[in-house]
Amino acid sequence: MSKKLHKTGNSKKKGVTSSQQSSLWIWRSAILVFAALLYANTLTHDYTQDDAIVIYDNMFTTDGISGIPGLLAKDTFYGFFKEEGKANLVSGGRYRPLTPVMFAVGWQLFGKNPFWGHLFNLLFYGCIGLLIFELIRRFKKRKGTDWTIIAFITAMIFLAHPVHTEVVANIKGRDEIMTLLGSLLSLLAVWKALDTKKGVWYLVSAICMFLACMSKENAVTYIAIIPLTLWYFKEESIGNSIMATLAPLVGVISFIAIRTAVLGFEFGDAPNELMNNPFLKLVNGSYVPFSTGEWAATIMFTLGKYVQLLFFPHPLTHDYYPRHIEVMSFGDISVWLSVLMYVILAIVAAIGLRKKSVMSYGILYFLLTLSIVSNIVFPIGTNMSERFLFMPSIGFSFVIAYYIFTKLSNKKLVYGILGFIVLLFSIKAIHRNGAWKNDFTLFNTDKHVSKNSAKINNAAAGSLSTAAFNETDPVKKKSMLQEAIERCDKAISIHPNYKNAYLIKANAYHYLDNFKEAEKHYDMALRIDPGFKSAITNSAINYRALGRRYGEVDQNLPKAIEYLKKAAIELPDDYEVIRLLGTATGFSGLHDESIKYFTKALEIEPQLAGAYVNLGKAYMNVGNTDQGNFYLNKALEIDPNALSK
Repeated sequence: MSKKLHKTGNSKKKGVTSSQQSSLWIWRSAILVFAALLYANTLTHDYTQDDAIVIYDNMFTTDGISGIPGLLAKDTFYGFFKEEGKANLVSGGRYRPLTPVMFAVGWQLFGKNPFWGHLFNLLFYGCIGLLIFELIRRFKKRKGTDWTIIAFITAMIFLAHPVHTEVVANIKGRDEIMTLLGSLLSLLAVWKALDTKKGVWYLVSAICMFLACMSKENAVTYIAIIPLTLWYFKEESIGNSIMATLAPLVGVISFIAIRTAVLGFEFGDAPNELMNNPFLKLVNGSYVPFSTGEWAATIMFTLGKYVQLLFFPHPLTHDYYPRHIEVMSFGDISVWLSVLMYVILAIVAAIGLRKKSVMSYGILYFLLTLSIVSNIVFPIGTNMSERFLFMPSIGFSFVIAYYIFTKLSNKKLVYGILGFIVLLFSIKAIHRNGAWKNDFTLFNTDKHVSKNSAKINNAAAGSLSTAAFNETDPVKKKSMLQEAIERCDKAISIHPNYKNAYLIKANAYHYLDNFKEAEKHYDMALRIDPGFKSAITNSAINYRALGRRYGEVDQNLPKAIEYLKKAAIELPDDYEVIRLLGTATGFSGLHDESIKYFTKALEIEPQLAGAYVNLGKAYMNVGNTDQGNFYLNKALEIDPNALSK
């Protein structure tokens, strides 16, 4: 009589008791509740930062479900800029349609409502914590290792880490969330395929990896992470680990094929614009690329900064643009400290390979997932960003959880240290979430951290000038606009060809009624970019204000007509421009021109009594009383008091 063999594993069907299952659900519930509590304060937040590009100012997303074909067929930036060429602001363009498609569906269901975007970010973030737990608890038993507890601690450290606020608190950060979610699901599916010997799990793995790549390209790093993890912790042979990764590789290849069909294979050169290429410097009035030494030293400095943020995430900022990160050289000791640190990390990882040490795995995971956003593989358009630590930070969280739990014998001390880390991280994360409430709060918080960034100074200036437009307190309004001008000056001192800074500075002067100074800075913006649409339109509005001032205040009718005609070039259907031209030409004795302008004004606003009054009086001025009375009577039909106004 043969004996029944007891199966080993982690599911109930494989020998896990009901009490163990109950315990697992407690762990799982705790992870989800913890994620929800950490980011509950974001649910009342507005759209922020790049949400405009992928959500509420994207012509495809705001079309709802009917806009999905456009999202799939174009560069991710196309729906925002709405013209060919401008979408390719960064080298190689961006094809990340999955999350914009999700946003389009959300727009169809909920309209312009950021609550739902924040809620789904929170829920998906909790799912990542859950997946981290589910994967690590499956690791093969090692002597003295309780992978379930380590899995739970790793998930908690990861979820609490404050560097993730840029991803979770910003709805656009869904791309990072879905990339990691899909990558972890792909790894888990391969694991289950090897456990169950069912091929359907390989199909699931390929689909998950494809969707992860469709969210963001850095999912491709999991083609190295998956076999590495299988070899380390499932104790598969190297050959089996590589073969098992062929399924997710199919997902990656499928994504590359679609991306190439949409964007082409040519990645192109890095743009010659400082805000999209930080590896430029100003030499004799022109931007030139960094030297090789400057390029390498600056990258090494940022790589060191990433490690620092993992251990000590303060201060945090969404902006690491030039020159928050300065042009570095190998004469700077901080660069050499970073080089030394990465050499040590590489040596420790290499030494630990044979023994499959957790430290070795954590370092390799960190280095592999960080590599694609390091600026070494290809330019990413900025020096660095906290969101780029979203995927790599799992390696950090895992190593911290494992070594504190396994190397300290006093378990009270262990839980005390780990609890203290999670508590500190949580407090910082919840506090940092507040900065992401809206653009104004974010920009005017981070301007105190990224003081030398041209971009944040420009963004803060823009938010101040926009808020000042609606400010009713004249003293406060003036103060806000003056600070906006100072911020623009700072941005321009860093980036002399920053057309947006000149535009915002001009706008601020316009709101201060300093129209001549505004004119000068609109001209500067247009000198940098003659086709700058915002500057062209705003300059025309400023011409209209100057024309009114020259006519009504200075009584300089020739100047008034000159500026109003400039305004009319870009604002040919603006009632106020045409009305003012009719008035100025009429007072100048140019009655035929006056009638022409007032006739056009009436065509623009045919329901406005004042338009009929102006045209009637213009006809009276040339002695045509019949026409004059006709239009004056029409005005009285619309408004009986029209002639007394």
